[in-house]
Amino acid sequence: MYMAYGWPQVIPLEQGLCPSSQRIIYVKVINGLLLVVSPSHFELWSSSQHKVRLGKYKRDGDSLRREGENSQAVWSPDAKLIAVMTTSLYLHLFKVQFSEKRVQIGGKQPSGLYFATISLLLSEQVPFADMNLSVSNMVSDNRHMLLGLSDGSLYSISWKGEFCGAIGLDHPIRNDSDKVTDLPHPISNGIAAIVNPGALISQQNSIKRLAIVQLELCFPMRLLFVLYADGQLMLCSVSKRGLKQVESIRAEKHVGSGDAVCTSVASEQQILAVGTRRGVVELYDLADSASFIRAVSLFDWGYSVEDTGPVTCIAWTPDNSSFAVGWKYRGLTVWSVSGCRLMSTIRQIGLSSLSSPRRKPNQDSRGEPLVTGVSLMQWDEFGYRLYAIEEGSSDRVLSFSFGKCCLNRGVSGMTYVRQVIYGEDRLLVVQSEDTNELKILHLNLPVSYLSQNWPVQHVAASKDGMYLAVAGLHGLILYDMRLKKWRVFGDISQEQKIQCKGLLWLGKIVVVCNYDDPSNTYELLFYPRCHLDQSSLLCRKLLLTKPMVMDVYENYILVTYRPFDIHIFHVKLSGELTPSSTPDLQLSTVRELSIMTAKSHPAAMRFIPDQLPRECASTDHLSSCSDGLVREPSRCLILRANGELSLLDLDDGRERELTDSVELFWVTCGQSKETTNLIEEVSWLDYGHRGMQVWYPSPGVESFKQEDFLQLDPELEFDREVYPLGLLPNVGVVVGVSQRMSFPACTEFPCFEPSPQAQTILHCLLRHLLQRNKSQEALRLAELSAEKPHFSHCLEWLLFTVFDAEISRQNISKHRNNGLKSATSFTLLEKTCDLIRNFPEYFDVVVSVARKTDGRHWADLFSAAGRSTELFEECFQRRWYRTAACYILVIAKLEGPAVSQYSALRLLQATLDESLYELAGELVRFLLRSGRDYEQASSDSDRLSPRFLGYFLFRSNYKRQSADYRSPSFKEQSAHVTSVKNILENHASYLMSGKELSKLVAFVKGTQFDLVEYLQREKDGSARLESFATGLELIGQKLQMSMLQSRLDAEFLLAHMCSVKFKEWIVVLATLLRRSEVLFDLFRHDLRLWRAYSVTLQSYPAFFEYRDLVEALEEKLAAYANSEEKY
Repeated sequence: MYMAYGWPQVIPLEQGLCPSSQRIIYVKVINGLLLVVSPSHFELWSSSQHKVRLGKYKRDGDSLRREGENSQAVWSPDAKLIAVMTTSLYLHLFKVQFSEKRVQIGGKQPSGLYFATISLLLSEQVPFADMNLSVSNMVSDNRHMLLGLSDGSLYSISWKGEFCGAIGLDHPIRNDSDKVTDLPHPISNGIAAIVNPGALISQQNSIKRLAIVQLELCFPMRLLFVLYADGQLMLCSVSKRGLKQVESIRAEKHVGSGDAVCTSVASEQQILAVGTRRGVVELYDLADSASFIRAVSLFDWGYSVEDTGPVTCIAWTPDNSSFAVGWKYRGLTVWSVSGCRLMSTIRQIGLSSLSSPRRKPNQDSRGEPLVTGVSLMQWDEFGYRLYAIEEGSSDRVLSFSFGKCCLNRGVSGMTYVRQVIYGEDRLLVVQSEDTNELKILHLNLPVSYLSQNWPVQHVAASKDGMYLAVAGLHGLILYDMRLKKWRVFGDISQEQKIQCKGLLWLGKIVVVCNYDDPSNTYELLFYPRCHLDQSSLLCRKLLLTKPMVMDVYENYILVTYRPFDIHIFHVKLSGELTPSSTPDLQLSTVRELSIMTAKSHPAAMRFIPDQLPRECASTDHLSSCSDGLVREPSRCLILRANGELSLLDLDDGRERELTDSVELFWVTCGQSKETTNLIEEVSWLDYGHRGMQVWYPSPGVESFKQEDFLQLDPELEFDREVYPLGLLPNVGVVVGVSQRMSFPACTEFPCFEPSPQAQTILHCLLRHLLQRNKSQEALRLAELSAEKPHFSHCLEWLLFTVFDAEISRQNISKHRNNGLKSATSFTLLEKTCDLIRNFPEYFDVVVSVARKTDGRHWADLFSAAGRSTELFEECFQRRWYRTAACYILVIAKLEGPAVSQYSALRLLQATLDESLYELAGELVRFLLRSGRDYEQASSDSDRLSPRFLGYFLFRSNYKRQSADYRSPSFKEQSAHVTSVKNILENHASYLMSGKELSKLVAFVKGTQFDLVEYLQREKDGSARLESFATGLELIGQKLQMSMLQSRLDAEFLLAHMCSVKFKEWIVVLATLLRRSEVLFDLFRHDLRLWRAYSVTLQSYPAFFEYRDLVEALEEKLAAYANSEEKY
């Protein structure tokens, strides 16, 4: 799995002599070298730690005019020769030679880079130059190259410049078996082809063939894919001798849906990726007759083919676990084989293509790389860099940095409790101590080690995740997560003798799979983590050959060789492993197994240990328990390169297939001895195209000895943007990582940031225990998790999945048994409710599940969970009013409108007393709706119940409908409507009497209470002010006018007071707000009121702050009086 990090880097290219041809025609990485071919020149760069241009070749103007621009190119596998085909069909062969002049980078150590000279060996026009043909791309093996021509022919040329001849392939015609029934024979080969190969092609011109637009050669699989101009893709077989015998190429079958535009093959996975005009990439299994596997696209992210355009290129990572896809109009994306989107340069704007349209030509492109499309892509040999060429660009190459995840594949073992992504020069470690906020720590390797041993190649974490072993080109280093310190070899010469091919942890011992170059042998080296030195080497074990996969459990080591030979070693450590002592370590072979199989080779193997008593286990060192207590594992899991997961019995060699399309797995049983481990019931987990799958042992005394001991829990969906890295057993969550982008204003491109995510599996574990009638164990597990994050969500998801399964089972039972319900149909549902009832989240969980299900099934849910009225009453007594409100619609559905109205009225009064006015407003609207015709109200409630319940559970942004208290339905004054009105008016009177004006404003806004009507009726009642001075002082204290919200509340009340001409309140509120224009308009028509107002403010010392307001009003009134006298 690959995840982008950091900012994209730019490799600048020189401008050529053909500015009109703004494109790059070829990009390739071989042996740490990057070749970039443009229409008039090409450049050779290092793709290692330091990006340096090592050489270049520029064609002159005469050559370009005479022989045409460069149009196609291919690099020989040994990186010594470059072949270029021009637009005038001239073949140029170049030789690459490195001088003895070393490139000086800086620092004490030499760089290891040398300048290159590129010289022209051959320039000759091809024999078919006068045939008016065009050439597709070029592919090659060690001795020959192959061209596709526009007349449907394939042409072979040797790397010595010999034109070897052509073969004509008819455009394939499909039949029922997808086989090609009649294919032409090869035209010529060898010497005869060299005499006049052009004439040989002309003999076939009578047969109309479509042009070949792309060739894709997969020499390890002996396959050639020929893509035609109409989108048809032909699979052809190639001789073991390669492209030398062009006549041996045989068309086998059609592949794809007929609209292909590009292809790429993953030889390790035996998967063919086909890019289409529809912007979709289709995957085909070449090991299964090119059967369709799946398709990936950006459609689910809101981007259609109109936004991205057709696929232009596909590039597989070196290990074939992921692939990059480039589109013609916009951006690139990296996918895992299972369809998880790992990285994308396209900004995620919305869920529909309408909100994320294709970029317009004049639109600002800042912040999005490759915004005009991708023409070419190429991974480096380690998979740490992805080089991409923007469509229409010829002056630069973009380089994206990627990190790989430690996924327990091959000969390096990785614990699931420490999640690590490693890049070429750093480790990205997930800080999982606080699951509420997972973070990524960038851990840079020491420069002294990296300068000589770039790049990072292997990483392994100790069982507790506190120590990391890291190996580069040579040697290894250790990192202590607690002390935050590195440990290295003190003797560099010892470090340089180690070529690490794999890493394992054996307690406090790090096991290195070392390749000894002088003897061409492989061996296991055992070093204590406290001291890296040859003098501290505990043991050296010579291996038969290069190991394929390795694993370790307790004091047993598994080593597997090709084709499928398994050796298991037992490690015995005598003495204590301390910095001051070197104990004796003995390695003995306890099992050898050779299995004959035609299946794909293993990519990972893991022991499945037998469960041991916790008191006999120790994580510190191997000798803490007697050998008799640590039994040798008798089974192991095998993940093959094609994604097949199987179980191997090490006693008899029998292999049992479990599932397919798996990318990674974690064995969890017997791995943790902590009492807080939440996943001890799980055997293992796997991840692939189906998402996350949890596997359990079946019940039984000897569960691991039963043939059918596995049960699968498939109900753990995983976001297709989040790739799982490991587990946190103490909190029961899966830790994954997804891509995020930040967009600094000072940079051209965004910064790619891996973002860790946590997803719980607690609901799966609880459901499994309940299914096995382990209610007490489930309760203990839930109690351990009660303080963990997402606990309430886990309980809700548990109840929902169980209830949904019961509904489905009930529907099937009704069809089969004519409606007869089984007596045990709700057993699991009842046990689930009994479990959740032990926690205070029970009431929220039950009503939340009701919200997510059809109201027709509520009776079944609450028959197990308890009567809705009783649950409501419990929430009411505990003052959990928001939760209680969620039960109102359930009560209306199950108990009838009268009971729900009574409950809603009680709750309305309680919410008003607690000043929960938004909640009170929803209750008012419900009560007014339920007062109409019951049938109409019932249907409306069912239709609106998701929104209504959703408002109580979550914050809602929908526009609420105002309750019209003056409508005819309200004025009919039905019993419950009268009750609602009385409750609201009594509360308004209570607030007005106490001058709780901020609460009054919130009350009016939340319940849509008609304040104007109330004020008109209560002018001489509860709304009356006894005196201006007392009212101004009291209201000034209640409304803190220094606060913005208080001023807004005062403005709201002032507007309502003005509408009913309530002078007492207008004067007070306008004074507090210093609204001189309102006061002036009032006083100019009532000078007696002005005099009383002025005297009051000037006579009370508490109102001294308003002197300036009085003076301003006095001036305005005097000026107004003078103007009136003039007229």
